Amino acid sequence: MPIFAVHYTYSEATVPGRDTHRPEHRGWLSGLVDAGTLLSSGPYPDGSGALLIFRAEDEATLKDLLAQDPFAREGLIDAVRAVEWQPVMGAFSA
Repeated sequence: MPIFAVHYTYSEATVPGRDTHRPEHRGWLSGLVDAGTLLSSGPYPDGSGALLIFRAEDEATLKDLLAQDPFAREGLIDAVRAVEWQPVMGAFSA
């Protein structure tokens, strides 16, 4: 199944909303980890966004999944870039 690197971009304007909805967002992410759909995720230290690594059937399935993110539903993500990724070495290459 393909792996996708998803980059979220955040702005200072969304900090209060992200702080409010972070528990729900992380709960949603945890469920995806448990299901094997989300391989890893985390914010960038400068607060500019986050990187999420997903397994998904295809890009359309991934987009439908991302729309369920509480941050997305609340309009707290300024931009999303999703690209299929083909790791050839390391933890995600197996």
